[in-house]
Amino acid sequence: MGNKSSLILRPEEVQQIQEETGFTANQIERLFSRFTSLDRGDCGTLSRDDFLRIPELAINPLCDRIVHVFFKDCHDDRVNFRQFMNVLARFRPPKANKIKLNSREDKLRFAFKMYDLDDDDMISREELLNILQMMVGENMDQEQLGSIVERTIIEADHSGTGKISFEDFCEALSRTDVERKLSIIFLS
Repeated sequence: MGNKSSLILRPEEVQQIQEETGFTANQIERLFSRFTSLDRGDCGTLSRDDFLRIPELAINPLCDRIVHVFFKDCHDDRVNFRQFMNVLARFRPPKANKIKLNSREDKLRFAFKMYDLDDDDMISREELLNILQMMVGENMDQEQLGSIVERTIIEADHSGTGKISFEDFCEALSRTDVERKLSIIFLS
């Protein structure tokens, strides 16, 4: 069993997380409880395997990409509670308090990174095709998927590179309510 004292949230930590993420103290406590229930090793961090045990996530066709985002800034393949909360903050509905983590631009950056498999800040035909295959599985043939990819690249690639840049991505989604579509209501 791990060091349980490291698994206790101090009031100053709750305050710092509130300021960084915009979550209420009650939401932080609830999410901390969920975090500790996922932490099978009682070590105060989560591994990729811990995330894959979340049933709602495991059935998502983009599970690997979502989990990848949690570990993007980690150096040891472990996520602590504060890192966990910073990623979850991206899914909060925007509020007047203007927390950067859930701004339109940050939500778009998050979505863009889901498609940018090689982290080169461009979405290539191959990456778009791979993501679409993950999403539709065997429900669509390669010819149809290829056609969708080609049309998407043609419509979105304003820079003429044959790839979709972040700016192209933002322009393509300019009329989409990203703030609402990439939001989860967290219970208080």
